[in-house]
Amino acid sequence: MKPFEVFPLFNVNIIKGQGCYVWDDANNRYLDLYGGHAVISVGHSHPYYIAKISEQLAKLGFYSNAVINRLQAEFAEKLGRLCGYPDYNLFMVNSGAEANENALKLASFHTGRRRTLAFGKAFHGRTSAAVAVTDSPAYRAPLNVSDAVTFVPLNDIEAVTRELSGGDYSSVIIEGIQGVAGIYVSDDEFLRQLRQLCTDTGTVLILDEIQSGYGRSGKFFAHQYAGIRPDLITVAKGIANGFPMSAMLISPEFQAIYGQLGTTFGGNHLACAAAIAVLEIMENERLVENAAEVGAHLLAELKKLPHIKGVRGRGLMLGIEFAESAKELRRKLLFEKHVFTGAAGPNVIRLLPPLSLTIQQADDFLYIFSGLLQDFR
Repeated sequence: MKPFEVFPLFNVNIIKGQGCYVWDDANNRYLDLYGGHAVISVGHSHPYYIAKISEQLAKLGFYSNAVINRLQAEFAEKLGRLCGYPDYNLFMVNSGAEANENALKLASFHTGRRRTLAFGKAFHGRTSAAVAVTDSPAYRAPLNVSDAVTFVPLNDIEAVTRELSGGDYSSVIIEGIQGVAGIYVSDDEFLRQLRQLCTDTGTVLILDEIQSGYGRSGKFFAHQYAGIRPDLITVAKGIANGFPMSAMLISPEFQAIYGQLGTTFGGNHLACAAAIAVLEIMENERLVENAAEVGAHLLAELKKLPHIKGVRGRGLMLGIEFAESAKELRRKLLFEKHVFTGAAGPNVIRLLPPLSLTIQQADDFLYIFSGLLQDFR
């Protein structure tokens, strides 16, 4: 038996990491500007993170949610304080898709309605309801196709108004910043108008902050640039720095009803210990502020480079778009210059480094990248 390969694999075997660097089995060092797909928030092998997980594992790694787990309360309190939503409740699960799945379900329970409005190029996960609100036929099996989902263009408030005017939508789901699509940022004014429309029509506003949240945008959540408060917020990726975990932040207007939501592994002792450690590191090392500072520097300098069609994003969530395929450029970055980057389609290089990336490391990348661009056509 062998693993079922679902992605084309680079011929690199990564065996260790430290901060913003990883090493392969030949001891080559790579600058990691992808963070394992935005998962590594506080850096690889952070000593405090390792200590807190090891300490918890030595005591108890797991017990069921049928008993009190005080780590859940500690994590919820810390997260509420740091992200600016202390009055919200928290439901903990295991993956981004699962968080979105439960958000869509809770919205439907809450409103008694069936339909969901989503946006063109959106990606919300690969499970049943999450993939149904993902705008890509390539990800949806016939089983996942739903007549309860309508897609409209991002930032088109008139299209949203037309759809919501009927009053039969349970929810609108939108990414803080569209990641898989190629790093597309919602206009702040669009988000404010969307919030008001949802309020006026009794529609639940779900903010998918799975990739754009947890400080990546330079604020704790990307939607906070617009100054709005969603009804439900989903988080994953950087929440536990590589330990499988996700969560849904639930506004106080939602009543908890036993049996509606449930999970076996969600919010287990080890996951909570990892997530608490991440928040403490983020606060102590001011990583949200660092993401804003280093991201602004990268964005400004990238815009000066030749042969680039455009640069988009906020904080340390950036997309570099080219008029033609950037596949060979990414290959050269990885195999010749030892820099990991991501992709969003063939023409966009995606940067999602640990939030601890320094100005010096950003400048190291810019020097390497500008040199490669001199020969790029």
